[in-house]
Amino acid sequence: MNFDALDLNTVWFLLIGVLFTGYAMLDGFDLGVGALHLFTKTDEERRVMLNAIGPVWDGNEVWLVTGGGALFAAFPNVYATVFSGFYLAFVLLLVALIFRAVAIEFRSKQPMRWWRQMWDIGFSAGSILSSLLIGVAMGNIAWGIPLDERGEFAGTFWSLLHPYSLLLGVTTLALFTMHGAIYALLKTAGPLHDRLRGWVRNGMIFFIVCYAVTTMATLLYVPHMAARVRAHPWLFSLALANLLAIANIPREIHHGRDGRAFLSSCAALVTLMGLFGLEMFPNLVFSNPDPTHSLTIRNAASSAKTLGIMLWIAITGVPLVISYTVCIYWIFRDKVKLDRMSY
Repeated sequence: MNFDALDLNTVWFLLIGVLFTGYAMLDGFDLGVGALHLFTKTDEERRVMLNAIGPVWDGNEVWLVTGGGALFAAFPNVYATVFSGFYLAFVLLLVALIFRAVAIEFRSKQPMRWWRQMWDIGFSAGSILSSLLIGVAMGNIAWGIPLDERGEFAGTFWSLLHPYSLLLGVTTLALFTMHGAIYALLKTAGPLHDRLRGWVRNGMIFFIVCYAVTTMATLLYVPHMAARVRAHPWLFSLALANLLAIANIPREIHHGRDGRAFLSSCAALVTLMGLFGLEMFPNLVFSNPDPTHSLTIRNAASSAKTLGIMLWIAITGVPLVISYTVCIYWIFRDKVKLDRMSY
């Protein structure tokens, strides 16, 4: 296969988009389960919620690590700018992800009530904070961040916490909460399962309200994130697919088709990420207020030789990650049953 004939910069833009979309779709539901964790009533119900994601949560985070590694290899200038500019935010995200992982492992090691409550709070707080920070980061990438002529971050941590980024943070939390509630519905039975149906409905309302407000705010205050669809009306089909996927969730829940509802939720996440990437392209980091300083797939990329070599590695590695993910989900496809090996 002759990679020289391909636009390697665009290929890597798409590949990194796929990896981060996979992370949002997979880790999104276990962050959502964590956000809902404290709404459960008994110790057994909390153990069920933990074990719903227990076999898969660490594998889901592989997609984030892989996406970060791919970004470093393909677009090192973007990696340097984003990770230095968002340094404190990423440290908080890392602490939240680590703390929730420790909470999953430690929570059931001791029977004391205070011990388990402490880790329950840590697990839920880490999940909520992670969801908010991911959304805030996405909001800043869409809105734009101040970059100087060398493409280096010229703002402060507090400048990242503007209304639009915070709105994206809350919307991401709402999306993950809905996604997680639907996944938990698939994995549970009995009274908890019945109560989760109410949580799914509330989660859908929460997300749809946030989604509508975010859409209006984007059209009014971030017009460049809708410019490509305006210029090419046929691309509105992707936005329509997103709306149909979201609209299909309550329909499937109403008919008791939980699996289809989860697939619709996944489709909503994939199409949202697709719209985000479509409107960002060819920018990777949009510069605001001076768009000429933006980091793009051209000025921030590694050499063509590096991109070509890394693409061969990706062709080998990404199918392995996908195969592992499929196998794990197939093996642990049944509803949760607690035993002595459970969390």
